[in-house]
Amino acid sequence: MSVGYVVSIKDLVIRVQFPETAPSIGEVVRVQNKHDSMLLVDHLEQGGIAFCLNMRSDQRIHKGMEVATTGRGIEIPTGDITIGRIFDALGGPLDGQPAVSGEIKYRDILMLPPRSTEFIIQKPEILETGIKVIDFFTPFVKGRKMGIIGGAGVGKTVLTMELINNIAKSGKGLSFFAGIGERVREGHELYETLKENDLLKNTCMFFGQMNENPLQRSLVGVSATALAEYFRDEQKKDILFFADNVYRFIQARNELSTILDQVPNEGGYEPTIFSDIKVLEDRLSSNENGSITSVQTIYVPADDLSDPAVQLIQHELDGIIVLSRKVAEQGIRPAVDLNQSTSSLLTPAIVGDRHYILSVRTQALLNKYESLKSIIAIIGENELSAADRADYGKAKLLIKNFTQNMNVMEKMNGIKGDFFSREQTLQSIEEIVA
Repeated sequence: MSVGYVVSIKDLVIRVQFPETAPSIGEVVRVQNKHDSMLLVDHLEQGGIAFCLNMRSDQRIHKGMEVATTGRGIEIPTGDITIGRIFDALGGPLDGQPAVSGEIKYRDILMLPPRSTEFIIQKPEILETGIKVIDFFTPFVKGRKMGIIGGAGVGKTVLTMELINNIAKSGKGLSFFAGIGERVREGHELYETLKENDLLKNTCMFFGQMNENPLQRSLVGVSATALAEYFRDEQKKDILFFADNVYRFIQARNELSTILDQVPNEGGYEPTIFSDIKVLEDRLSSNENGSITSVQTIYVPADDLSDPAVQLIQHELDGIIVLSRKVAEQGIRPAVDLNQSTSSLLTPAIVGDRHYILSVRTQALLNKYESLKSIIAIIGENELSAADRADYGKAKLLIKNFTQNMNVMEKMNGIKGDFFSREQTLQSIEEIVA
């Protein structure tokens, strides 16, 4: 054990001088006060100076206090005892129950698992969500990554809760939820929804909501991923991983970068934005032990899909579901922009010829609908040719067909939610397109 002392404090950044052996980057060091305050070593400078981050925003630290190394990183509990519980980024309980204790294994959240070199991709397995527009345009495939993109208030969290309700209740594998920088109310509502539907027995939850400091908000997704890796590698389970919201992870990293006086990149984000996203996304992967299927919501600042952070996250995903404010204003739920939502998984090899050909014909009708709207606004629908009127009518029926009620909203609006099998979805579209 090496001992240093605090030389300066600036917001979350605490500089510690270690006269002898300096700690490692990513190591947890403890302030020798009555509260055993924890600091995380971010980086080192010459002269034995460690730049540390105040993990719990502890205000009871002052200059001159001794700081001792631990030789350990941020460790969270693992095992079946964590199922049904809610943790913060540091593995502390948030559900009012006692902290996890006993003979259990702990896992360093920053320790990367060994990469597999022998993993053979299995035959694609489609996961039915029960939501027509998703199962048709952006099918979920086991072990892949999907993104739900949209601005504030367009229904990202409601759609995520519906997906959890519809997919997780099958009871297969384990579900994870990482609440990154979102509202505390939404986390509470999700917990109550899962509890009422008896889904907590197959769910692990991590919250680092917007009331937490940027360090915890940037670490909560990493902590959830580390526990998911444990269940995948040690217990050979298939994982369904929900993250709400990945953009808030970047936002938290950006705040830390500002606190650490780092020079931003050209887009105004932290200089390490590419590696921050890449490392997290690479860990949400499958191997010979099990799979991690991830659903990630992505907030779009100012509804600008060309934002650098949004673009970088999109490149890591197999498909994106774009939620549009214009669609939401028309009363369509879920408010999916059918022309901007895309998926690399919508291929004959994965979904079959019938589904693929239907999707091509449907997309053609929807594109034609968009081009005809401006013409109709000028000359009216009656002036169109018979063929154009027929296609325009089909497109309107398709848009109405993709609208459905959400199960998780039943208590709020009193309307029972809908669940459609993939076969029902394809049949309903064939009836319109034929």
